[in-house]
Amino acid sequence: MKLASLHIKHIPFYIQLMRIDKPIGTLLLLWPTYWALWLANSGMPSLLNFIVFTLGVVVMRSAGCVINDFADRKIDGAVKRTAGRPLATGQVSAGEALSLFALLITIAFVLVMLLGINTILLSFGALALAFCYPFMKRYTQLPQVVLGAAFGWAIPMAYMASINSVPSQAWLLFIANICWTVAYDTMYAMVDRDDDLKIGVKSTAILFGQLDRHIIFILNTVFIAIVAFIGLSNNLGAVFGVGVSVAAGLLIYQQTLIHKRDRSDCFKAFLNNHYVGLAIFIGLLVSYPMVV
Repeated sequence: MKLASLHIKHIPFYIQLMRIDKPIGTLLLLWPTYWALWLANSGMPSLLNFIVFTLGVVVMRSAGCVINDFADRKIDGAVKRTAGRPLATGQVSAGEALSLFALLITIAFVLVMLLGINTILLSFGALALAFCYPFMKRYTQLPQVVLGAAFGWAIPMAYMASINSVPSQAWLLFIANICWTVAYDTMYAMVDRDDDLKIGVKSTAILFGQLDRHIIFILNTVFIAIVAFIGLSNNLGAVFGVGVSVAAGLLIYQQTLIHKRDRSDCFKAFLNNHYVGLAIFIGLLVSYPMVV
């Protein structure tokens, strides 16, 4: 597949391809990145790290969406939720999608070049995960685990950029984020489960079957337990505990939404995870002094 020129008249389609109009994915990437930055710095990170990681999340999420749609371009038309995507409808060519992906990856690399060499080296892991994830649903029943690793790779990068090492706390947070990501993306996959079964796409929603709600509950319990442990280890106190408690309450609310496995309610539960990430971040924000 060859690269193709990008056209100004196709900008609205590129925006749709990058999901700029649907920021939920960016937010679900951004909150764990901010958790890591605040924990690594015991408060506000440097302005440079804050800007680089914020822009990096936006750019890499966009790149991930583009390569995802490229990988799924021949099957998205058969899925109700994705049938209108630009590659599925032919409004953007496969070559244009690859060119857009290359442009976004280049921008991300320029951003990471502003950080230390060890963080730059770690960024290659982020690139590999972003590129591999869309193809995993053809080969494994656990593509959501790969997504969790991709969504959480900014965590070790944030620690490395902040303190030039990746301590065990960073990997604990990384594991917690994988549990959370698998849980909420299983809810997302529950929306498409019937279509995915017809076209042969794999997902944890299919793998878990009738145990989906129970496994989501277990994953979220592990997630909250690890985050609470990290809070205790850092002596973050009652305010952070309130944030974690709010997050836990929201996850319980999501269980009520997915109880009947209704498509629209499962999607609503998925979207609600933005507030889970926000609640934990607010707890961190208030627990640490606002010093740049």
